[in-house]
Amino acid sequence: MNPFNELGIRHDIVNAITELGFTNPTPIQESAIPVLLSGSNDFVGLAQTGTGKTAAFGLPLLELIDYSKNHPQALILCPTRELCLQISNDLKNYSKNLPNVNIVAVYGGANIVNQLRDIKRGVQIVVATPGRMLDILNRKAIDFSQVKYVVLDEADEMLNMGFQDDINDILSTTPDTKKTWLFSATMPKEVRAIANNYMTNPHELTMGTKNTGNVNIEHEYYIVKARDKYAAFKRIVDFNPEIFGIVFCRTKIETQEIAESLVKDGYNADSLHGDLSQQQRDKVMKRYRDRSLQLLIATDVAARGIDVSDVTHVINYSLPDEIENYTHRSGRTGRAGKTGISIAIINSKELYKIRQIEKVIGKQFTKAEIPTGFDVVEKQLFGLVHKVHNVEVNDSQIEQYLPRIMDEFKDLTKEDVIKRFASLEFNRFLDYYKNAPDLNTASDERGGRERDGGRAGQSGFTRLFINLGSVDDFTRGDLLGYICNNAGISGKSVGKIDMKGVFSFFEVENEIAEKVIEGFKKVDFHGRDVRIEVSGEGKSERRGGGGGGSRGGDRERKSYGGGGSRSGGGERRERSDRGGERSSGGGGFRDFSGKRKEGGSGSGGERRPSSGERKRRY
Repeated sequence: MNPFNELGIRHDIVNAITELGFTNPTPIQESAIPVLLSGSNDFVGLAQTGTGKTAAFGLPLLELIDYSKNHPQALILCPTRELCLQISNDLKNYSKNLPNVNIVAVYGGANIVNQLRDIKRGVQIVVATPGRMLDILNRKAIDFSQVKYVVLDEADEMLNMGFQDDINDILSTTPDTKKTWLFSATMPKEVRAIANNYMTNPHELTMGTKNTGNVNIEHEYYIVKARDKYAAFKRIVDFNPEIFGIVFCRTKIETQEIAESLVKDGYNADSLHGDLSQQQRDKVMKRYRDRSLQLLIATDVAARGIDVSDVTHVINYSLPDEIENYTHRSGRTGRAGKTGISIAIINSKELYKIRQIEKVIGKQFTKAEIPTGFDVVEKQLFGLVHKVHNVEVNDSQIEQYLPRIMDEFKDLTKEDVIKRFASLEFNRFLDYYKNAPDLNTASDERGGRERDGGRAGQSGFTRLFINLGSVDDFTRGDLLGYICNNAGISGKSVGKIDMKGVFSFFEVENEIAEKVIEGFKKVDFHGRDVRIEVSGEGKSERRGGGGGGSRGGDRERKSYGGGGSRSGGGERRERSDRGGERSSGGGGFRDFSGKRKEGGSGSGGERRPSSGERKRRY
């Protein structure tokens, strides 16, 4: 007998989930299902992504619905359209043997007319993103007065995306007698506030420790210089020939630049960010799920709700602004009991962030060394050998070609054939990496200061002065975007940015320094002329003068220790299911999440060896 029967799930549903491969309940399913089946408790479940939360609330929900009545009885709110579709599809699969089940998915980026038509036909379970659900409620196209159960899935992510007010408005249309089930990976004070406001003595279930990471995930960090970041990233990828990963960046610009550079360098990669249409997004996700993409480069908001199995690595090309987002990022690997690796590529000044993340997730990072060129070549060689050894041979199809193949190799020994075949891959990587430099940065673990860097500018770069700084409400990311937009250059051409109070220094490639200076000759910032000139170091620093205090107001929630980032005063954020948030008000350079972010430079450095611009596939 399937153990799900013993939890109280009816045979029709158990038969359906058995076909889907459900043989034993996960810990959260085993603990939550009996409690939720009673239908008499509010519920708070804390568990990481990939632990089986959808079935934990979905199976009891299907048991409690009265299918003879065709009005909304359950509402499931989740942060993204991907997760919305995933939940609704899972519920349809679980209930395929039940009669008269009507489940409707409501999310942005799709035709609202079709969704309204599905609701009008009759629905018992609505799965929705907050923004689109509120649109439909405002049209008075649905009645939640008889809803018995509300599920808030990935509540912390919904709050991170700014849906607090939308959730309040939606829940205000549901009866006080309903039962609320809340599921979250972390428990910040905002999630706790929802539990306090909408629940009565909820049954709390915590799998592991609050806010901790998945125990099946190993955490590593690499320390590199900013200019070597992209080269180091590629070397880490090459050192893992079978990698199937998600790479996280802070901004959509950084995401796009890295993906484009990877494609040029012969990798199967694509980007996922808020500027993509739903059709483009679906196309990228289909390629990734089909594994025709090796690397998915994404921002935090764009990646929310992605549920792809067998992700081997999560790579933090840039660390998130909020510690809790690291937990969500790393949770994309090591799902359903499998193991995974979460990697952070940092500079020495970011070491304190690693220490703070360790405290939150309750696990230590391993400091890893960027592989040497020889290490990569060796790993690639034996990766090829392993792939050849395990390849599936189609005897019936290849049989007809064997005589010609054997004739071609008749003057070679077995050893010669093996050596030549292996050399097809080996020689290219050997040529590419034979003079590869050491990309590891010697750092002081206590202070995170590079011992070999000093303040000298990078070779091949010119250090420029600009009369804008932190008192103008700029972060390094804002300044990077401002420089690139006005000078018409790529972020890849900008090196180190040194922010001061009322002025800053930044480095650009020597050959475009004059272009940058010329590009700003007629630029003003809030009525003040922007001045850029070649840095005279001491002279420029003395020119800065005065103080200016802080501006901007709201410090972002739970950023790393000191510093926090700024939001423009009086900034109004509007949320949309079509890629997160739209911002109005405030100035500066922002990514699509509406928050000020620190951007990274794009790509540069090494180019991967290619054979006719060969694309790597599994």
